[in-house]
Amino acid sequence: MNNQEGKKPFYITTTLPYVNSAPHIGFALEIVRADAIARFYRLMGHDVFFNTGTDEHGTKIYQKALELGKNPKEYTDEMSEHFKSLKDLLNLSYDKFIRTTYAHHEEAAQEFWKRCDKAGYIYKKKYSGLYCVGCEMFLQEKDLVNGECPHHPGKKLNMLEEENYFFKFSAFTDVIKKYFNENKDFVIPESRANEMKAYLERGLEDFSISRLKEKMPWGVPVPGDDEQVMYVWFDALVNYVSTLGWPEDEKGLFEKFWVNGTVVQICGKDNTQHQSLRWQAMLNSIDLPFSRHILVNGFINVDGQKMSKTLGNVIDPVDLVKEYGTDAVRYFFLRELNPNEDSDFTFDKMKETYNANLANGLGNLASRIMKMAEDNLESAPEIPEESIPQEYKDFMYAFEYQKAMDFTWKKIGDLDTRIQKEEPFKLVKVNKEEAIEIIKQLAVELYTIGRMLYPFMPETNVKIKEMVKANKKPAEPLFARKD
Repeated sequence: MNNQEGKKPFYITTTLPYVNSAPHIGFALEIVRADAIARFYRLMGHDVFFNTGTDEHGTKIYQKALELGKNPKEYTDEMSEHFKSLKDLLNLSYDKFIRTTYAHHEEAAQEFWKRCDKAGYIYKKKYSGLYCVGCEMFLQEKDLVNGECPHHPGKKLNMLEEENYFFKFSAFTDVIKKYFNENKDFVIPESRANEMKAYLERGLEDFSISRLKEKMPWGVPVPGDDEQVMYVWFDALVNYVSTLGWPEDEKGLFEKFWVNGTVVQICGKDNTQHQSLRWQAMLNSIDLPFSRHILVNGFINVDGQKMSKTLGNVIDPVDLVKEYGTDAVRYFFLRELNPNEDSDFTFDKMKETYNANLANGLGNLASRIMKMAEDNLESAPEIPEESIPQEYKDFMYAFEYQKAMDFTWKKIGDLDTRIQKEEPFKLVKVNKEEAIEIIKQLAVELYTIGRMLYPFMPETNVKIKEMVKANKKPAEPLFARKD
């Protein structure tokens, strides 16, 4: 993997979360990780397009709206605002927030359908099978665990029988296999790639891409058939290109970022098949380029249990930010949770790592260095234009942001060790010239740490750089200790 060659345009997108409930820390984790990657690529001089939004069609949305006595449009208008509010809450830098109910997106989804149909990959047939409303998809016996959907245990599967349109997914087994073989880092991590390869070995099977309008009217109309609406996943996946102005602006942002750029999609592990198999087949069906990387997150458990409304353990990111602040929450998501596998969240761990690594670690270091600088330097030291180590960049270009943060905190520890060993605050009394040189070096190193924190903790990045340039110790701790 070498995404830095030639400073190619860079496109990154989250999945679009359903608006049948308010945002929780699972999606907050996904969008913060996408934001950190987007910020790093901008820092390195790439032209970046960062996309997110909301998925607003389908059975779950329709049923939730009816349950609340609202029409689906009114309900989705209200709920999408909760997801938009994450931008300020988590200090996100996305370029576009797309809703699948936007007229342009619905028109793009219909055009995608028409081109796919014209190419011969859509047909109609009667079908019956087990349907999981939670996943918004039909499941086969081989997909079940103890007779239940593995992602929604305890929820009843519905037996549906109707005539729908189908996508010839089976026609793309070989071409997707070839893509996996030629691009070893297509799906990250390798364990998720291996799951998809095993799926491919069993052979892809055609899937339904429409629903009867009389049963589920909340969807994008199927072109040329007033009795059917698009299956929510077919419609929603098209957002990744409609957000770039496809199809009417194929020579604009779409060509720049999708055709000529590096395309990265980040998703949860339950979404891997949709992103790495179904969407790639859809793209190939109308001769559009595949995505370049699919980055897969694990789930967040709370005190060892899966988050669930029934258990009452769903964590609202708003509450975390109120208690710890935006940058501390971003820090925890990006460094303390496993990048690829399931992670366990506890409030005790959040407080423990906050105090150890932010209040006592980074915050204390910044105060110590800037106290020495303010007391002993006449002005701020000269800051080099480029000081971020290549090892850090290599981690980030490989999407190993946790390793990049570990590298940054090792630098923090190294500076602490140097201060303890060389004691410039004492040396200044016996060899002022040497002590001042050490303090200048420490301030420059602190500034470099600020630079490396930009993708992860953008507010802290600004505060550190400003205090070094002003040659002033912080008036208040960067991170106040939590008792």
